[in-house]
Amino acid sequence: MVRELERSILEEAGYRVRTAADGRLALAALADTPADLVVTDVEMPNCDGLELTRAIRAQPALTGLPVVVVTSRSSDADRRLAMDAGADAYLVKGDLDRRTLLEVVGRLLGRAVQPAGGAGR
Repeated sequence: MVRELERSILEEAGYRVRTAADGRLALAALADTPADLVVTDVEMPNCDGLELTRAIRAQPALTGLPVVVVTSRSSDADRRLAMDAGADAYLVKGDLDRRTLLEVVGRLLGRAVQPAGGAGR
């Protein structure tokens, strides 16, 4: 499962990670405890990743929260939809690797990516 791979990559780099089964649960978790960044899939039950991104952007307290969309959808039209919804980055699952994910997350959080074996804090 891609979510578990993403979680593992980020935790190994020193990030604290919380997961949610869908967008509604993610919004509820953000209301309870703020996050520094959200990684979401487009295809989720109850509230998809684009709806989640729009909901984040609609909340003044969350409007500056970086959102990374990771999806199997690779078309330019899908990328535009995500960016129009307010995503800060768009990654295609088929192209996803450790370095790319850590570079994007690090850039959005203002942190440098360290070589393999180093913590990406």
